Amino acid sequence: MAGSTVDEPKGRHQSKKAAASGWIGSALEYYDFFIYATASALIFPQIFFPQGDPTVAIVASLATYGVGYIARPIGAFVLGHWGDTHGRKNVLLLCMFLMGFSTVAVGLLPTYEQAGILAPALLVLLRLIQGFAVAGEISGASSMILEHAPFGRRGFFASFTLQGVQAGQILAAAVFLPLAHYMAADDFNAWGWRIPFILSFIVIIAGYIIRREVDETPAFTEEGAQHAVPRSPIVDAIKYNWKDMLRVICMALMNVIPVVAAIFGAAYAVQPGYGVGFSKDVYLWIPVLGNILAVLVIPFVGNLADRIGRRPPIIVGALASGLLSFGYLYAIADKNVVLAIVMSLLMWGVVYQGYNAVFPSFYPELFPTRTRVTAMAISQNIGTTITALLPALFATVAPPGSTHVPLTVGAITLAVTIIAAVAAMSARETYRVHMHELGKVDAVPVDRGEYNRLRDEALAAAKLAKA
Repeated sequence: MAGSTVDEPKGRHQSKKAAASGWIGSALEYYDFFIYATASALIFPQIFFPQGDPTVAIVASLATYGVGYIARPIGAFVLGHWGDTHGRKNVLLLCMFLMGFSTVAVGLLPTYEQAGILAPALLVLLRLIQGFAVAGEISGASSMILEHAPFGRRGFFASFTLQGVQAGQILAAAVFLPLAHYMAADDFNAWGWRIPFILSFIVIIAGYIIRREVDETPAFTEEGAQHAVPRSPIVDAIKYNWKDMLRVICMALMNVIPVVAAIFGAAYAVQPGYGVGFSKDVYLWIPVLGNILAVLVIPFVGNLADRIGRRPPIIVGALASGLLSFGYLYAIADKNVVLAIVMSLLMWGVVYQGYNAVFPSFYPELFPTRTRVTAMAISQNIGTTITALLPALFATVAPPGSTHVPLTVGAITLAVTIIAAVAAMSARETYRVHMHELGKVDAVPVDRGEYNRLRDEALAAAKLAKA
């Protein structure tokens, strides 16, 4: 019977502890990832590249940001395999150590003036390690939280993975804000920018303490007890789930929205070549405020996805945020700080979260337990890799001195979000499917009435636990 609880794994479910671990771990790791993103737009063009042509320096710096994403599919193959063969907890610890050490190393690099071409070469190498490491974070954390969560509340609990990512972005910008505002420009360019990177050593210590406290998931443990661990999760995932992997690749193109908001938007607003003239510390508040709102919105959207399904929020979020990208870029072009903040709050802080809060449950629900981390990691990272090349493309097709920058970049952004929306429309709904049935094309969803009853039981149990 589709509504039977026999399809849910038995064992100790640490829903809250897993969600807290995923939140904090993702926040710390993505703090590392986004301080690089912020620095690549604000400071790296001036210190790691030749200063003859500002367009070349901007494109080259944004390209190093994209290089990190090139390493992500490779990391996804390796770390996804590790997560499906050695467990979700083990892969998350490995990701954390790789990310922490490579980020600290960026803060110790010599500049172009000090070391010549060796400086950008080392920068690229460390960015590759960062990209490799982060490839297993969201898929591993989402799978761990999903597999610990009670039936009927998977969307809510899994959304904390991305709430942590947004919090990491806030932390990354918040560290740069006082430095950019209070330090003299020469001091900031000479050594102040290094502080956020060196502080990443805290990631290694805090992340280890937090993640060692969470048990392996009941679904993974039960799967290993009942079936042999897959010899090659990659082969199985591609053989049996390639259609859903293709859908995830297309939906993951939604990463174009944070790329436009935080990466290209930053370069467009502050780089002298574009002539807009936003001060660095003022511009940094735009994504910070958008992310603060996103942190508040995400759990509500995750809960909504448990009530109405995964596809509707993703489709609406994709199309609406693509349209709002025009307004955001026009606000920057118009040098209207207030309007730029409002558009960021709408585009990134609210509408985009229809996708962002839901994919941590939707993606892993499309795949079976034995290949879940691998299938999600590979397909999601291929999609985000494609969008990470867009900042350099945007700077190439809409370079400093060109006209109609908002129209050109906005049109590309909208086209990409339409592709993501169509992919979501073509996917099957998963929110009423039991854990052991996930990944099966012919899985029978639980009757809506029975689903609501089981979900109400989970909510009542949560309230009782608080009392």
